[in-house]
Amino acid sequence: MTRRCQRQLSPAEARDLDIEISFLAGLTRRDPAYVEALQLLGEAYCRRGRFQETLRVDQQVARLRPEDPGALFNLACSQALTGNYQGTYDTLHQALDAGFRDFRQLTRHPDLADFRKHPLYRKLRQRVKTLRAAQA
Repeated sequence: MTRRCQRQLSPAEARDLDIEISFLAGLTRRDPAYVEALQLLGEAYCRRGRFQETLRVDQQVARLRPEDPGALFNLACSQALTGNYQGTYDTLHQALDAGFRDFRQLTRHPDLADFRKHPLYRKLRQRVKTLRAAQA
């Protein structure tokens, strides 16, 4: 499950999202290994623009599911949104190692827009080109 964080919310949407966050945060406090609730909480934080909290949740999900390419991709997006481009680069490599092959997401996902301007992205593209060639 990949998500998109960059979107304006109406005041009613923001209020509803805050209620959802409160509920999901309570669930995950009671059960810190409840991955599905954590994923929903990370998505809600992200949509609310609370990227540091999103990052914290995505790190927890990645610890619980270290071989899940989607969890690693979401973590990389969170790292990009918080300006940690070295972490983004490293985590995207882990996602590729775990089987992430939605290369279109790498080139178009809005949460990675700033990372795509960074020199590390050009290095990552070399790896993606190699993987694409192997698939062909």
